[in-house]
Amino acid sequence: MRTTEQSSYYDNLDKMSTDELLTAINEEDKSVPSDVTPSIPNIVRLVDGIVERMKKGGRVFYLGAGTSGRLGILDASEIPPTYGVSGKFIGFIAGGDAAIRNAVESAEDDPDGGWRDLQAFDPQINDVIVGIAASGTTPYVIGTIKKARERGMLTGCVTCNEDSELAAVTEVPIVVVVGPEFVTGSTRMKAGTAQKLVLNMISTTVMIRLGHVKGSKMVDMQLTNKKLVERGTQMIMEATGLSDSDLARRLLLKYGQVRAAVSAYKSGDYNK
Repeated sequence: MRTTEQSSYYDNLDKMSTDELLTAINEEDKSVPSDVTPSIPNIVRLVDGIVERMKKGGRVFYLGAGTSGRLGILDASEIPPTYGVSGKFIGFIAGGDAAIRNAVESAEDDPDGGWRDLQAFDPQINDVIVGIAASGTTPYVIGTIKKARERGMLTGCVTCNEDSELAAVTEVPIVVVVGPEFVTGSTRMKAGTAQKLVLNMISTTVMIRLGHVKGSKMVDMQLTNKKLVERGTQMIMEATGLSDSDLARRLLLKYGQVRAAVSAYKSGDYNK
């Protein structure tokens, strides 16, 4: 039996108090970051491969079904506002956009579905395919990985079961075994948390390696709300030594991003 399908370490959940349930869930969740640690060497391999290919125009395509697909879409959707980069991380879910909110019957069982979905983006040799599947058995994901490898593309996966078919067909498998779920088989819990942590690590490190972070600051973030304008203003003041917050804010709004505003101020171009 797959680890993700094994019975919970806990029983009689329906007889536990609210406090007991929350405490037990929290205890289970605490183990997840440690479970990710052994996978760091393979995460390094995948990140370095992505960086190399993105420098040549490549992209990352996340593919998954259900919770796994939603997590890929979530991670991909955060890249443009956070780092000012569009079209570099793209998420797909079996069943299409309708499946983000509602399950689409049998969509994940189609081994050709993922590769078919990718065709709208004309996948190329420098693109990277990352399959996300807690079970490691999802045909939608496995079929896509196989086709991508046949075409010489770099493939990675994030799964939570040892010796899965998905890991076996993937060039850089990331296998995070978190053990049985608190609610038996509910992989949106620990497995989902592990997947989210790994995806955070991949996309964040790639963006840092490609120069979209200076120091610890998101210098290319999009100014999509008042909070981010205020954050950007403070970042400009720190980077330039400006004490005039109004000037820093005007620079930010004029140039549209922290990096460009700081560069213009330091060069004196903002006065021209």
